[in-house]
Amino acid sequence: MLKHPVVTTLSVSVALAGLALPALGNEKLVLYTSQPAGDAQQTVDAFQAAYPEIEVEWVRDGTTRLMTRLRSELSADVSNPDVLLIADSMTMESLKQEGHLQPYLSPERDAYDAELYDPEGYYYGTKLITTGIVYHTGAEHQPQSWQALTQPEYEGLVTMPSPLYSGAALIHMAAVEAHPELGEEYYDALHANRVEAQGGNGGVFNAVAAGSKPYGIVVDFLPIREAAKGSPVEFVFPEEGVSAVTEPVAIMQGADNLEAAQTFVDFVLSREGQALVSEQGYLPAHPEVAPPEGFPSRDSIALMPLDTESALAKEAELKQRFSDLFGS
Repeated sequence: MLKHPVVTTLSVSVALAGLALPALGNEKLVLYTSQPAGDAQQTVDAFQAAYPEIEVEWVRDGTTRLMTRLRSELSADVSNPDVLLIADSMTMESLKQEGHLQPYLSPERDAYDAELYDPEGYYYGTKLITTGIVYHTGAEHQPQSWQALTQPEYEGLVTMPSPLYSGAALIHMAAVEAHPELGEEYYDALHANRVEAQGGNGGVFNAVAAGSKPYGIVVDFLPIREAAKGSPVEFVFPEEGVSAVTEPVAIMQGADNLEAAQTFVDFVLSREGQALVSEQGYLPAHPEVAPPEGFPSRDSIALMPLDTESALAKEAELKQRFSDLFGS
């Protein structure tokens, strides 16, 4: 994560924009995103290549810091962004409930599974960043299920990210506790088996890759990408299913550039936008766009269902339970 937000403005001259597509000439779009800086640049570049008449200004930071900035602006009665493209649906659901988002029924939604977008069109998932199991290739065992990590042979050998710091870990905890085969007792079992909690997914991956912990709970793209580069790790999609962060996109209630905002939403949901997601090394949300190398086919991955509204209502409870078990 960058220590300070990066603000980048990409513009096309007014004259050329006017000649290119006068219907949207001189239009502007302000995007707030928590994508990694390189991914955000690629996303903006691809959008501008498709719609060169739209000037894009974007701000990038981690979701927590970005939301702190946004809420500060909103409290001052200022709404700077037109569009949000951020890590998780729970954050979007909170903004929806507070009245900060507006619905948009994108024509691209028909291609998507219904659980990947808000039914009223307040936000749409753009990718699937799943949480599964990583193990070092030199490890004694190759766990294929979540339950395996609670068994005696894994005692003291597993590390995981903390939902106190990671949005993906929070969503994972909510999905696991709602899962009929796992439930609230699962985290009790992890604690009893001396699973170690640390800050984020990056630390978990580094620990497993270095061999200091042979097993970990982590988001998919880190081990899959690094394994392709020769890192001694393997990623497993456990048989009970995986949780997923969907990096949703949404339009702000106070968007000044509504037509451009709707165009951006349509673009990231389109086949072209989803092909970019795959090229960036993530699992596309669009079921008909091929996943990147190293990922199994979409239909072979079982997703744990998540009631976002219910998970949001239990956020404080989930964090307190985790803190009580594993500390801060």
